[in-house]
Amino acid sequence: METTLRDKEGFICDMDGVIYHGNRILPGVREFVEWMLREDKHFLFLTNSSQYTPKELQQKLERMGLEVDESHFYTSALATAHFLNRQAPGCSAYVVGEHGVLNALYDKGITYNDVNPDYVVVGESSSYNLDQITKAIRLVNAGAKLIGTNYDLTGPTESGIAPACRALIAPIELATGKQAYFVGKPNPLMMRTGLRLLGVHSENAVMIGDRMDTDVIAGIETGLTTVLVLSGVTTREECEQYPYRPNYILNGVGEVMEH
Repeated sequence: METTLRDKEGFICDMDGVIYHGNRILPGVREFVEWMLREDKHFLFLTNSSQYTPKELQQKLERMGLEVDESHFYTSALATAHFLNRQAPGCSAYVVGEHGVLNALYDKGITYNDVNPDYVVVGESSSYNLDQITKAIRLVNAGAKLIGTNYDLTGPTESGIAPACRALIAPIELATGKQAYFVGKPNPLMMRTGLRLLGVHSENAVMIGDRMDTDVIAGIETGLTTVLVLSGVTTREECEQYPYRPNYILNGVGEVMEH
């Protein structure tokens, strides 16, 4: 018998468009988090954003009035550092990104190198500029491998859509003719690590996200029950255009407890 959503043991939640927009908490989120804590659910906030460290994400939620331990956060920056450390321990990288990815790489012993790095790593960056892109193109042409922290093309902000990693890395791919390897969702590497951190089997876990092309497909391919929430970038009409379907379409996470 198919268990209901609220009977599941573990919840993997995207953050942008699910928990908040920019610095604004979304409706029903507080009740959802309190419910998970009260019911002793296993939960993990799994974000494709590489800009922030888990501690910063924890403090961001704290400013919105949500008390969640740092251990409940996993980012594409951590996944990228984990991947590079497994592939080439002690490697070096030229990084276009914020301190989230720089800190994660540093913690794994991966050094910053803008002369002859093993990798060029691109994540979201508010200081993204032509000089960085030109340098990245030169280094990739010289043999550095191109890595994207996540596969998102755009991301939601309070004032509308902003370009995300896949859009930012596209000029480097086009100019070098090299394809980037993306580590974040929907890459099963990040999902499997997330499940391991969650400590729950896939059949007892739920993936909640606002994107069909990263969150829902990642959940489907990893064997999780999938929930698309309409509080982010995807509309019900856009959902219909994909060849796969989420198990549930909800207005927001506040409705999870009702299903």
